[in-house]
Amino acid sequence: MTSRNWVYLFFTTLIIGAVSTIFVGFAVEWSKYSVFFTTFNIVEILSIAIWFIGVGFIFSLISQAGYFAYLTVHRFGLGMFKSLWGPVQIVLTVFVLFDFIYLRYTTFATEGDALLPYVIPAVLILVYGLIVAYYKVKQTNQTAFIPTLFFISAITIIEWVPALRANERDWLLLMIFPLLICNTWQLFILYKLNQKSKK
Repeated sequence: MTSRNWVYLFFTTLIIGAVSTIFVGFAVEWSKYSVFFTTFNIVEILSIAIWFIGVGFIFSLISQAGYFAYLTVHRFGLGMFKSLWGPVQIVLTVFVLFDFIYLRYTTFATEGDALLPYVIPAVLILVYGLIVAYYKVKQTNQTAFIPTLFFISAITIIEWVPALRANERDWLLLMIFPLLICNTWQLFILYKLNQKSKK
């Protein structure tokens, strides 16, 4: 990839992280901030939006760090495991999803809590990963399915750890959507940028 395309990837992902966090932030905490919209308090709205932009930049940087770390690991995995790297990624994805459910339940659930609320987020992330992987295959080829599923499912959950530790609903929602959006953007735009760099 040329340096120009890398700069484009960096800044577009940064902007996407900031903008998505603004929308998600106001949506998640609408009950708290709706009064500023009904009273047309522009100063408060802008100050909150600027705070969300800063948080969105952080989420975007976490997403980009996770993506480039995965690309490095992917290269090592291909060299070390060769044709077995695909099955290894499937096993790791299952392991991360299981731990995501099990560790959260054993850490935060109180006596009598149902398991289902801890399973649903994992299932939703997995379904989203399958959808993204399907479209990634259409963009490239069938070999992209497992790496895409692994990145969207397993790596996103690992990137989500700061909010998972806090286990506060607003922070969980505020972080997961920008992460998924940034990760998806990087997956699809990197291929196009690489094609452009080759030309």
